[in-house]
Amino acid sequence: MSGTLPERFDDLPDKRRFWPAPPGSQDEGLGMLRILTPDVVADAARTQIQTGERVCLNWGLEELNPPGFGRKRFEHRIKWVAPDNAFDDEYHFNPQQSSQWDGLRHHNAPGPDGQTKVFYGGTTPEEIQDTSNSRIGIGHWAKKGIAGRGVLIDYLSWAEKKGITVNALEQHTVSLDDALTIARECNINFQKGDIFFLRVGLTKTWEKMNDDEKMTYSLQRTPKHAGLEQSERVLRFMWDNHFAAVASDAISFEVFPPLQPEFDLHHHLLAGWGLPIGEMFDLEELAGICKTLGRWTFFVSSSPLNCANGVSSPPNCMAIF
Repeated sequence: MSGTLPERFDDLPDKRRFWPAPPGSQDEGLGMLRILTPDVVADAARTQIQTGERVCLNWGLEELNPPGFGRKRFEHRIKWVAPDNAFDDEYHFNPQQSSQWDGLRHHNAPGPDGQTKVFYGGTTPEEIQDTSNSRIGIGHWAKKGIAGRGVLIDYLSWAEKKGITVNALEQHTVSLDDALTIARECNINFQKGDIFFLRVGLTKTWEKMNDDEKMTYSLQRTPKHAGLEQSERVLRFMWDNHFAAVASDAISFEVFPPLQPEFDLHHHLLAGWGLPIGEMFDLEELAGICKTLGRWTFFVSSSPLNCANGVSSPPNCMAIF
């Protein structure tokens, strides 16, 4: 793995960015997925796969329809490829309209000069738009996939027990203190290389909405999303635990619009540290199995699309107990 991983947040020479790998290298393209070494993955498989129960974490491609931010609607077409003999189908969709990993090409942030916006590693928009350049493309993740120990913080269930109403399409903030309380109550001890999952209940919120309400959401110039708080404490928590990736059923993972823009998690985690952010994962059945088994850790396997220049990808993700 390129570069020594600073042990603590306070050890980072630059708190906003950690770019240890050579530009254009496979290590750079992996970002924090570099943590998922064969030893880390083997240990996760050995300790987490016990009963063989499994569940996929992919929300239906057609569910968030119409999507927000002016994104393309999902289209699925079935057509004869050989009349009377065989069908093909065609998928036309934006990965950002359903369960997806934000790749390192998705979000930029101010670079070292504090003004010029760049992507992870200092990658420029021109490099990303150059079809012959696959620097930090999601194809780097597709070579070996994403695999390791997943950890679920089931905020929605915890909030419901306390009589707290959670609407995933409101600016509802999940505080770090609440997340840590849930971890303690569930006897979760985070480990280096964990894939952190946060459940806020988007799929339940969406299922309760009628068509008019869904359209109203889609047409908002600035929609509101529940998610994790932005703060230096959250950044410290993320770094000190050395997560390999983070994900949620929330649309933006973090509360949106940001309540503390100076600690915008997409800026710091994605563009700054190369930490993958997953959004709109379907965590409903996962939460149910966790409750039944009384354990909130599991093995995770995810296979992003093998598209060298890709910006994002459906997760094609499975949890195994």
